[in-house]
Amino acid sequence: MAKLNINVRSFSYKKGIPTDPTGNGGGFVFDCRGILNPGRIQEYKTLTGRDEEVKKYLETETKIAVFLEGVFQLVDISIEDYLNRDFENLEINFGCTGGQHRSVYSADATAKHIQEKFPEAQVTLHHVVQEAKNWVNEAY
Repeated sequence: MAKLNINVRSFSYKKGIPTDPTGNGGGFVFDCRGILNPGRIQEYKTLTGRDEEVKKYLETETKIAVFLEGVFQLVDISIEDYLNRDFENLEINFGCTGGQHRSVYSADATAKHIQEKFPEAQVTLHHVVQEAKNWVNEAY
């Protein structure tokens, strides 16, 4: 049985939706721009969705928890089905304006959720914009 490889990415809509390197196409693209943008607050402009101040803002001042609850419900359906059918790849992308705050937070939270709920799947996490800035993508 092949292992299910799940690519989770954050990206900036200004730079376009990431392509699927597996050639399968499809998967999920979630638009985080409906969540209040911490990047519009001066003290958060140079931070990312991994910084504690930004995480606290997202968790207390926005509807990010409700948004992610819906995301988890949707992706869990596909992951369960893909595992049962021995599919090999699934793409899950999160976009926001700059690919720095909301999408980074959402991608991290989703990757963590999947790893905890589906340990038999292999999760790869990429932060497209941040990695292009030579950002080190360490564990969240």
